[in-house]
Amino acid sequence: MTGPLIKTELPGPKARAIIERDTRHVSPSYTRSYPFVMERGAGAMVEDVDGNRFLDCAAGIAVTSTGHAHPDVVAAVTEQASRFLHMSGTDFYYEPQVKLAEELAALSTMKEPVRCFFGNSGAEANEAAIKLARHYTERQYFIAFLGAFHGRTMGAVTLTASRAIQRRGFGPVMPGVYHAPYAYCYRCPVKLRPDTCQAECLDFIENSILVHLVSPDEVAGVIVEPIQGEGGYLVPPQQFHDRLRALTRQHGILLIVDEVQSGMGRTGKMLASEHYGLVPDVMTLAKGIASGLPLGVALAHADIMNWPPGAHASTFGGNPVSCAAALATIKLLKDTLVENARLVGDYLLDGLKALAERHRLVGDVRGKGLMIGVELVRDRETKERATSERDEVVGACFRRGLLVLGAGANALRFAPPLVLSKPQADVAVRILDQALTEVERAR
Repeated sequence: MTGPLIKTELPGPKARAIIERDTRHVSPSYTRSYPFVMERGAGAMVEDVDGNRFLDCAAGIAVTSTGHAHPDVVAAVTEQASRFLHMSGTDFYYEPQVKLAEELAALSTMKEPVRCFFGNSGAEANEAAIKLARHYTERQYFIAFLGAFHGRTMGAVTLTASRAIQRRGFGPVMPGVYHAPYAYCYRCPVKLRPDTCQAECLDFIENSILVHLVSPDEVAGVIVEPIQGEGGYLVPPQQFHDRLRALTRQHGILLIVDEVQSGMGRTGKMLASEHYGLVPDVMTLAKGIASGLPLGVALAHADIMNWPPGAHASTFGGNPVSCAAALATIKLLKDTLVENARLVGDYLLDGLKALAERHRLVGDVRGKGLMIGVELVRDRETKERATSERDEVVGACFRRGLLVLGAGANALRFAPPLVLSKPQADVAVRILDQALTEVERAR
């Protein structure tokens, strides 16, 4: 599969039939951006059930880090599955889980000894972080950020502040969580210029939350994405993380860094925290960690992750097949793919920034590695959000053979497999150029 090729109307007849069955039997709570029905994939290319080919710049929401069906990952999964599929690390032992914990401890920016708790998803990893922080600090409150996404389970969705629909109808959610503005520099929450920024957005935590709402000595943790994902692929300045880390240390608050979307090579470093020299107390990983198999991990220094047997567990967490996939994934990332994400990411970022010179809809282009956001606006002066236009651009890309997803209210996210090549990056830029042209002419 060398490039996009659309042979039928979209969706095609086979896809329509599957979507109709899905409508009858699958929960309507899933958000489907467009009618793509997967049949197979290889690298950064995918094919639907009607034989249409697409360049995948979504990667299953930043999950298939090594590309679709990478032979090394498939071989590791097959070999492990031939020996045993499951033996619950909650009650027994097996080496793939131990070996993966050792690998992750070595990759972490935290000083060893580091311990790992294994779950099945980013939400589960963040639920573990919530419980661990409360257990260790004997405090109950948390601070998170507006625009954040940490999952949809009850504790995680309380930390999440991405979209109201994710909470609507489920209240009351977990008590004791406060939200502060994130460093959204394109739309600075305190109306400062980037060249004078001293992370004044964090004043809200110091001068409001910790003064009027909760005493610092009752806050268990602050949870933050080093680069915010669902909120719009927001890249904060260095001073934001420096000041936040100093604030948490000052008050004995655990800093929980959510690397679920930004970690595992996506930003051109193994962890996005490395761009900032950020050393957390607790870190969560998922998405790209196992190239598509379900796995989520919470990591912490051994002094913090010192809860007793039975305090927290997961029947399927750290499944041996998922661990085998993760070990193969990490090797590929270390060998070539983190560096490829950096090189091709810089190349793609330059190509996308060039589109701003030709398209009035493009307000901002930002990112690191292959984690890139393109924010669309109706007016560059007022920065009015181009919400419906963003959705139209996503659809226009799909019709031309490019899979992209939205992020935030009006941004596009580019989160392709880390095997993306420069020629494929050129294809992505060309198709987005065509899609923007179509939408702008219609307006």
